[in-house]
Amino acid sequence: MAKCRAMLFDAMFLLLGIALLYLGGEALVDGATAIARRLGLSTLVIGLTIVAFGTSAPELAATMTATSEGAPDLGLGNVIGSNIANIGLILGVSAILLPLRTTTRFILRELPFMGGCSLLLLPILRDDVISRVEGLGLIGLLTAYLSFLYLTSKGEPQPDDEDMPSAAKALLFVTLGSCLLVGGAKALVFGGTGLAEGLGVPQRVIGLSVIAIGTSLPELASSLAAARKGDSDMILGNVVGSNVFNVLCILGITSTAIPMSVDGSEVQADLLVMLGLSLAVPLLLWKGRRLARLEGLGLLVLWSLYIASLARQLPTSG
Repeated sequence: MAKCRAMLFDAMFLLLGIALLYLGGEALVDGATAIARRLGLSTLVIGLTIVAFGTSAPELAATMTATSEGAPDLGLGNVIGSNIANIGLILGVSAILLPLRTTTRFILRELPFMGGCSLLLLPILRDDVISRVEGLGLIGLLTAYLSFLYLTSKGEPQPDDEDMPSAAKALLFVTLGSCLLVGGAKALVFGGTGLAEGLGVPQRVIGLSVIAIGTSLPELASSLAAARKGDSDMILGNVVGSNVFNVLCILGITSTAIPMSVDGSEVQADLLVMLGLSLAVPLLLWKGRRLARLEGLGLLVLWSLYIASLARQLPTSG
């Protein structure tokens, strides 16, 4: 009975963490997007950078917290699981609601970079540690990518400035969102690790599934909002940018602060799933430069099968 009460307590903390991360991510995205619009950035660049970073902030908070509290496998699982969910769940659902259209340049430039970031994790995790040097290298690669995006975005169409929040309101949203993210990450990791211990589930599985889905809610919310507005650029930019930030920014910052000792062999299959989905997106988009509803449904089915495979790793009662 005591164990059941403890697990219920952990589940409540997990749900509280997800709610706080969702609200914090929304506030941060709204504030950061308003600031970016004031700087004159294009819709695609906003999606690839500001919105991508804002919606990846829950993953950063959760991964940093998990690693600092001695659960790096949960943090790594969160990053990999979030990237898989971004493509299978979020891109899949978005394409079902709104067939997504893009350009040849996006397919040949941004999508291969996302795939390259996924591929980069294979050699990095070979020795079961992400060191400070590797973390600094990931941050350096992200800095170069952002600089390249900024320099090549000059002259692109700018987003509509209608109903833009004031600078003070935008800064308030960013501050409030950051505070909610920190609190949500603490609650999410506390509840997630407690449930993992209570159920006898590996931290990796909890990170890849429940926590990954929870921290991906801001990406889902912003993509659904963009789908209602018919904005394919924002959806694709958000998903691709979030996956890039998850690898380069989150793992880079976390391992620079605290080297991550993980079991690379345990996530090999998950890495291959992430890499496979990353490579599938440009192939699906290449014909007609669009991701149709049927193809979106296919991505959603693949993600569902992956989650089902994780569910089979849960311990059976008795």
